[in-house]
Amino acid sequence: MSPAVAVLGVTGGAVVIAVALFDVFATLFSHPRRHSPSRSVMSATWSVCHRLPGERALSFAGPVSFLVVVTSWAVLLGVGWALVYWPWMPEGFLQAAGLRGAGTGLVDAVSFSLVTLTTLGYGDVSPAQDLLRLAAPLESLLGLGLLTASVSWLLSIFPVLSRRRALAYEIRLLEEVGADSTDPGPPSPLPASVYADLTSRLVACERDMVTFPVTYYFHDDDARFALPAVMCHLLDLAEAARRQEVSTDAHFHGGLLLRAIDDFAATVAGFRLTAGGTRDVLAAYARDHAVTGPVRSA
Repeated sequence: MSPAVAVLGVTGGAVVIAVALFDVFATLFSHPRRHSPSRSVMSATWSVCHRLPGERALSFAGPVSFLVVVTSWAVLLGVGWALVYWPWMPEGFLQAAGLRGAGTGLVDAVSFSLVTLTTLGYGDVSPAQDLLRLAAPLESLLGLGLLTASVSWLLSIFPVLSRRRALAYEIRLLEEVGADSTDPGPPSPLPASVYADLTSRLVACERDMVTFPVTYYFHDDDARFALPAVMCHLLDLAEAARRQEVSTDAHFHGGLLLRAIDDFAATVAGFRLTAGGTRDVLAAYARDHAVTGPVRSA
């Protein structure tokens, strides 16, 4: 292999590794940008599930997005390190006696890289040069870190979904009580503490969605726990409280809830590039999750 090709291979591998690590860091510890690799993978998976036949296709979008993103990180790291090893194949490595000839191709570099990344350590190929002997353990550490980070990420998703579903269920109960002709219904306006509680919990859900964008793509088949289906009703409650002139507390907390809903809608709009006012965005949010909710004009 010529020196120029070797330099290009190592440089390209370093760039691929850097892209993968940056995306992992941004997804797990920061706010990944809209067009980051992981966000693009999630959005593409969601779009594919939208096109699949069957009502339950969207239920697989979230879990599949998680698996595809983690797999893409592993592939990027594996290929990136393989490009780093490739120029030193086979002179920089020791081959086991039972191997059929010395490996010289990119496939051999990819094989060694994946074995090292997954810490399997077959021992049939091992680095001989000093720099390679330092690089291989570093890749193994990144592989262990990726596994640990992926498990932690998965465990962090379930509390987020629980908070979102609990909020949706409470809003659904308020909606059902108000629509039940046999029930006197809730007081109008609701106690200020109810609006304050709904505001704080909606803010938490909005922050969860920003911190864990993958949770947007988790679909709830049960309408009782589907937040997209009840957001327009929550907007109705906030607007009704804001129109109150007798209860200043309800008027104030209704205004806070309206601002929280506007912020939530702005975050949702960033996922599917939805334009329009808050009610239009919330209606599009419900359609995107294939749920129905009361979409009444103000």
